[in-house]
Amino acid sequence: RKMRKGTVLAIMNRSVNETLPRTVLTSVTTLLVVLTLLFAGGEIIKGFAIALLIGVLIGTYSSIFVASPAVLVLGISREDMLPVAKEEAGPEGDPAP
Repeated sequence: RKMRKGTVLAIMNRSVNETLPRTVLTSVTTLLVVLTLLFAGGEIIKGFAIALLIGVLIGTYSSIFVASPAVLVLGISREDMLPVAKEEAGPEGDPAP
C-alpha cells in the first residue's frame, strides 16, 4: 500500500532494501552450518558441504543482484505488481459478469 503510486524502479529498489538484511542473515547463518560441515565433517560429507557452499553463495548473489534487474528487463509494469482485484459474487454465489 505504501508504494502504489511509485514507479517500478522505486518499488523494486525499496523491495530489495527491505529484504536485504533478511537475505544476508539467512545466508550467513546457513554458511556457518555449511562451513562447520566442511571443516568438522568427515571426508564423505566434504563434497556435499562444498556443493552447499557454492549453492548458498550463488543463490545469495542471485537474489540480491540478478533477480531485480531480470524483472526490469522482462518489462514488468506497475500494474503487474498490484494485487489482483477480487471479483464480487453474484446472488447465486457465482462471480458477477
